[in-house]
Amino acid sequence: MTTTTALTTTLAWGPLDSAGPATVWAVVLTFIFLECAFIVGLFLPGDSLLVAAGVVLAQHGHERGAWTLAFVAVVLAVAGNQAGYLVGRYTGTRILARKDGKMLNRANLERAGRFLDRWGFWSIVVARWIPWIRTLAPMIAGAVRMDNRKFLLANTVGAVLWVPTLLMIGYYGAGLLDSVPWLKTAAVVASVAFFVLGTGFGVWRYRQEMRRPIDDTAELPENRVGANAAPADGDADRPGEAESDR
Repeated sequence: MTTTTALTTTLAWGPLDSAGPATVWAVVLTFIFLECAFIVGLFLPGDSLLVAAGVVLAQHGHERGAWTLAFVAVVLAVAGNQAGYLVGRYTGTRILARKDGKMLNRANLERAGRFLDRWGFWSIVVARWIPWIRTLAPMIAGAVRMDNRKFLLANTVGAVLWVPTLLMIGYYGAGLLDSVPWLKTAAVVASVAFFVLGTGFGVWRYRQEMRRPIDDTAELPENRVGANAAPADGDADRPGEAESDR
């Protein structure tokens, strides 16, 4: 057995090859929804997950399955952001600012709020590519009563641009390594290892952040926008709807 063959066999051994596309589907769809819908998603490696999924599917030669997964993941990403929007609409953003938080702090909350104020519709599209804003943006949009139809459109456009791009970068990027089998397998192992370690570290950081008390001195986006919005009848009199519809 040559050195290259031995290395390839060693790297391919274990649950990685036997996990199969079904496991990839389950992990990707679960994590994409969580990252887009809830605070815990702020600490999950969504970008690297999509790339890693593409690399693993390339190892199994499932091109059609990769495109199908991309379509279903887009649906889950849209649903996740809509869930985050509803969470923000009915609970506000107070829980997003923690005293001495590394990620959940008043500075990041205020920065994300200003980002939405400045870019409006396009902030939701671009937020897909900015890990920490990707999770905060839907909640802030809901809290400031951004028009739901505009949010849904921006949410969908962002998901369509984000999910297939990263998934296919992983899939076709791994395909370029077909002529070097051991390097392709090494890329699979590295992608999965990075995802697993990143998830473990993210969950630990989430628990650390949520143990910190809420920072009651933080300026909440819904309060700042609401102070400048003119009241109207019905649901339109909710804080911030007039300005956040831009």
